[in-house]
Amino acid sequence: MSVTACSGGGTQPPGSPPPASQSPSEPVTPSATPTPTASYKPADATGKAQNVPVPELPEAAKAETKEGLEAFARYWFKELNFAYETGTSSGLESVTSTGCEFCSNITRSLKTNYAEGRWLVGGHIETPSLSTTFESQADGQYQIAVQVQQTKITYFDPGGSEFRKPTPPSDTGNVMLAAFKNGAWQITALHPLR
Repeated sequence: MSVTACSGGGTQPPGSPPPASQSPSEPVTPSATPTPTASYKPADATGKAQNVPVPELPEAAKAETKEGLEAFARYWFKELNFAYETGTSSGLESVTSTGCEFCSNITRSLKTNYAEGRWLVGGHIETPSLSTTFESQADGQYQIAVQVQQTKITYFDPGGSEFRKPTPPSDTGNVMLAAFKNGAWQITALHPLR
């Protein structure tokens, strides 16, 4: 439908609605329709997760302090959580050194498990306990011990079938190494304690 502006008080075209009466003191304003916010939906056997909230780096994680390292470590695992849920690891990779072999293995595995329309269900990570003495090593790295709890992971293909055996839930200790360079933290190594 096209809208045309007309001026003057001429006659209305046949079939037009009569003009609306409008008081000069009460301008007509269009009613605002609220924009619906897409709600988060976790992955399930029928499809991938939708509208997963993107982790935000907390302000505390921007400082080279004990609290900053702890906040950054928690943030890193939130980025890992996001990668498990979406298959998108760019945020994780942006705060991880390419020299972290274990980290590279995780992102490579995620890319493989999300290839060709596949997805994961589960794998949610919690970090209930962190501990650091916040002593800088000779190479400028800091060490932090992190307890990582992860739920069971199920792997689905585009047809909704499981394409590999599920990964059972886990509760592990990890030693994370991080360095503060150019005003930001970066993970340099991650070592699960076996």
